[in-house]
Amino acid sequence: MKDSAEALGSGGVDAVDRALSILGTFEAGRERQTLAELAARTGFYKSTILRLARSLETAGFLHREEGGAFVLGGEPLRLAAVYRRANTLESKIRPVLRTIRDETGESASFFKREGNLRQCLYREETRRTIRDNLSEGDMLPLNLGAGGRVLTIFGEPTLTQADRDQRYLDLPFASFGESDPETADIAAPIYSFDGLVGAVSVSGPRTRLTPERASEFGPLLMAKAGALSKLLGATLPTPSP
Repeated sequence: MKDSAEALGSGGVDAVDRALSILGTFEAGRERQTLAELAARTGFYKSTILRLARSLETAGFLHREEGGAFVLGGEPLRLAAVYRRANTLESKIRPVLRTIRDETGESASFFKREGNLRQCLYREETRRTIRDNLSEGDMLPLNLGAGGRVLTIFGEPTLTQADRDQRYLDLPFASFGESDPETADIAAPIYSFDGLVGAVSVSGPRTRLTPERASEFGPLLMAKAGALSKLLGATLPTPSP
């Protein structure tokens, strides 16, 4: 256990850090926790937790039930609503698509699964005259193209965490002539804190987006997809070769 005096020895910032550590123990399957469970998961003395919990409860972040168990209060929900209004999915994704478009010179798109199809929600077109023909809102087959393969494989509910981590080694997925004989694309998954959000892709004519160029663009696409996933609150897989 961590001595409470030592834990709070450097003043208010340490106290805030420890209060946030308490809140951070709540997750799916741990919506309700006892004092002993909080002590075990934070390493703090029970007296320290009780003192911090009083402040958290006053501010609406925590609530203690009659039986003594702790649950989250209503304040996190209010802040989540504010966050969602200020940080829509489009506001996060579109700047990333523009960056990918500018750095590759090809079109960048974001797809989301809709049943047995995939829909292009957002797209930033290449500035070149010759391009692959796709517009926001278009529906494409799920079984064709790199983006469809990403949504199919990483959206599979029976996929274990270990399998998902290992499939990351195969990314980005590439497709040459699947959706259209004259086009090619590479794609990677985008995650948020609650799972797969969609797929981001780079696409263009096969005369430009050759296997060699696709290999060059791969690290950039994976870096941008990973950064966006972290921005959306995801913990990325850490595959072992």
